[in-house]
Amino acid sequence: MVELTWRTVAPGVFVRRHEELNLNCGLVVGDERALVVDTRSYHELGTELLAAVREVTDLELVVVNSHAHYDHCFGNSAFRDSQIYAHTGCVAELVRTGEHQRQQVLEHLLATDRPELAEQIGRTQIVLPHYLIEQDTELDLGGRTVELLYSGRGHTDHDLAVAVPDAGVVFAADLVEEGADPMMEDAFPQEWAATLHALMAKPAAELADVWVPGHGAVVDRAFVEQQTAQLAQLAERFTEVVDGGLAGVDALVSACRGLGLQDQTLRDAAVRALELRR
Repeated sequence: MVELTWRTVAPGVFVRRHEELNLNCGLVVGDERALVVDTRSYHELGTELLAAVREVTDLELVVVNSHAHYDHCFGNSAFRDSQIYAHTGCVAELVRTGEHQRQQVLEHLLATDRPELAEQIGRTQIVLPHYLIEQDTELDLGGRTVELLYSGRGHTDHDLAVAVPDAGVVFAADLVEEGADPMMEDAFPQEWAATLHALMAKPAAELADVWVPGHGAVVDRAFVEQQTAQLAQLAERFTEVVDGGLAGVDALVSACRGLGLQDQTLRDAAVRALELRR
């Protein structure tokens, strides 16, 4: 199930799927530069990813952090010599929650008897992205252009997707989830579907049929459309319940059973939706 080598999904476009959290990282190779999508969850894993990149290309590297969750960007320290791009909201979130995320992971690793991993993440330096964007941005890799796409609030308030228009590939990161439910703890459940609709409609993504989720198997556009429809139904039912005056977690969860999402996902989404109304 887990691929520990690069999988070619289009000419010069690769996905590396990792055992930890079923995480995907991407590599897009141009004539002059190569782009790495996300950097894993602590320094040693970032270093391993860099070594794997160097097995494919020795070109100058550019890095994109899709969002500020630790598993996608705490490996930045291994890429500190590269330009690291992210949405401005990613840096704000890392400054606000980076050490809290680290502490949560440390507590989990120690509770599950993995002290060596805890030590590694404990000594990892959180390196902030330093090329910051707020709108769609093209990057020239030489003979190939990639586009960093911001479409609105979804999994976070700052998710960036990376489109490779000439290859018909989109790295959607955690805006799309395969093999597990979308994660809702700090998401925007009632906006997520609209954000995915906007992303799929962008010229750089509208013809893409290879979509790389943040976790799990590579999917096609039909999968993304189905997940978008599921999230749209969730948002619609949440709105109906709230407008009807039954704005409680249990009422929201009950209204959304049958959508194919686990109860814990629905509960997380309900709690988050009610938090956002305050």
